[in-house]
Amino acid sequence: MSDRMPALDAVHGMLTLLFAVVALHVSWHAVRSPGAGRRARVDLVLHCAMAAAMAAMPWSSGPPLAGRATTVFFTAAALWFLLTPHRAAVFADRLTPAVGMAAMAWMSRTPSGAVSVSASAQEAVTAAGLPAAHHTTAHGHTGDASTAAILVTAVLTVYLLGCALRSLTRPMPALRTATDPAHRAAATDPCGHVRDGAMALGTAVMLLLPH
Repeated sequence: MSDRMPALDAVHGMLTLLFAVVALHVSWHAVRSPGAGRRARVDLVLHCAMAAAMAAMPWSSGPPLAGRATTVFFTAAALWFLLTPHRAAVFADRLTPAVGMAAMAWMSRTPSGAVSVSASAQEAVTAAGLPAAHHTTAHGHTGDASTAAILVTAVLTVYLLGCALRSLTRPMPALRTATDPAHRAAATDPCGHVRDGAMALGTAVMLLLPH
């Protein structure tokens, strides 16, 4: 970790503090809601797990916070939020945490391993004396994969930034008297909306940082 730039360490430190506060708030909310239903309890556990993982991720250089197990876990968590709602209005609210979980799964993947395998394959091709055109093709595939990764990261980031803006502005005092039911409902749980907005904002920032 000594080779990191101090500015990047400072950003990681602020993100860790943010995610730790979110994890504590989710835990506190779970304690205050002992009679919550099964779906609500699973939601809280997944939110807490994601916040805790995100708090530790900047300081982890390998498993268990990066790798196939983490990717599978958060992919399953994203599917949980997508597949469990019963109404369209609920689905819209659960889409944000689903995308957040998907972003966590995306960040925990290990594309560097694929690059290493590709490099080894190219060395084997060279040793076998096959035409150099194969190398060009391999580099082309790597470039396509990199472009696709940038596109996915950009889409996730833009969506999460939009969600963060929506969640952070909904409970504003000036909007609580609005006729929009969403703004009226936000007045009943302003801390929850601020927490969700901060989580989405922090996740968007994490997507843009080197891992």
